[in-house]
Amino acid sequence: MLSRKKRGKEPPETERSGDAVLVSALREKKTWAYEKLYDEYAGLIGSIAKSYLNVDDVDDVIQEVFLRVYKSIKQFKGDSSFSTWLYRIAVNVCKDQLKRYSKRSETMTDFESEESGALEPVADHNVEISVEKQFDSEDMESILNRLSVEDQELIRLRDVQDLEYEEIAHIVGKPLGTVKSRIHYARKRLKKLLTTYYGLQEEENQGGEE
Repeated sequence: MLSRKKRGKEPPETERSGDAVLVSALREKKTWAYEKLYDEYAGLIGSIAKSYLNVDDVDDVIQEVFLRVYKSIKQFKGDSSFSTWLYRIAVNVCKDQLKRYSKRSETMTDFESEESGALEPVADHNVEISVEKQFDSEDMESILNRLSVEDQELIRLRDVQDLEYEEIAHIVGKPLGTVKSRIHYARKRLKKLLTTYYGLQEEENQGGEE
């Protein structure tokens, strides 16, 4: 799957200490705290939103995430790191946006589903696919969208956003073992789709050369 940087399972104590100071200031509605929040996390939230929504203009998502942080900061109990809690909010905002997009394009989505359902695995097509390379292609997003919403979320959090399993478990609210198992099977389903898609593409290209 995607090559990923090694991340420590627990944030350094200095980071936790910094989070505590920031959270305390946010609860007290300190102006500098919200400026620091934006400076440190706007880029990260934007990256999550672009990955989920496949759009470049994510300012509305960023603003909505910060608004939810402002409204719910007193509910942050410190059970996870602040960044993991923020991730969860960002993911939930993205899910809400996807639901809105889905309602707007319900007819189109149904049509595309019928087309995607016509794809069948290519017999005897044994090719090792590098997901890391395929994520650079324009087709990758449409293939990823053929997975279930849950599979998409887990692939994005683990293989695109490079989160540890423990962080993902906090974000999605599932046991660690369940998360590991579902990511394993989500990757298998993604690889099957990739193998099918690029197998068909190869056959089409060969047919065009005859």
